[in-house]
Amino acid sequence: MRYLALDLGEKYIGLAISDSLGMLARPLEVMRRTSRAADFAHLAGLIAEHQVDALVMGLPLNMDGAEGPQAAWVRDYTAEMAATLGLPVQFWDERLTTIEAADILQAQGKRTLGMRIDAVAAAVILQSFLDAHPATREQT
Repeated sequence: MRYLALDLGEKYIGLAISDSLGMLARPLEVMRRTSRAADFAHLAGLIAEHQVDALVMGLPLNMDGAEGPQAAWVRDYTAEMAATLGLPVQFWDERLTTIEAADILQAQGKRTLGMRIDAVAAAVILQSFLDAHPATREQT
C-alpha cells in the first residue's frame, strides 16, 4: 500500500510518499498552489507515476485538539480533492510537524528556510500515520 501525504498550506503543498510496503515515508516535493483544478491535476500525475493507493492529509488542529477555521478549510479542500481523484483520504493530526521538520533539517545541517520544510513536514505526518497503522502493512 503506497501513500501520498499532503501538508496543505495557502501557497504551497508539501508532499511525501511512502515506500510500497507502507513502512517508510520520505519527502517528495513542494508544489506551489495555483488553483484547485491545477493542484488536483498535478496530484493526479503524481498518483499515477508513483502508483499511490491512498492519501493522508495533515489536519491542522488547535493545541487543545479542537478544529478551527483552518481545519474547516482543509476539510473542504480535501472533500473536493477526494471526489476529483477518487482515492480514499485519511486525516492525520499535523500539530507541531513543522517544528519537528525544522529540527530534522537542522540536525542534517540544512537550512530550515524555504519550501523544503513543507515536504519534510509532510514526511513527518506520513511517518506518524504509518507508525500508528502497522496492520495496514501486514495486509500487503
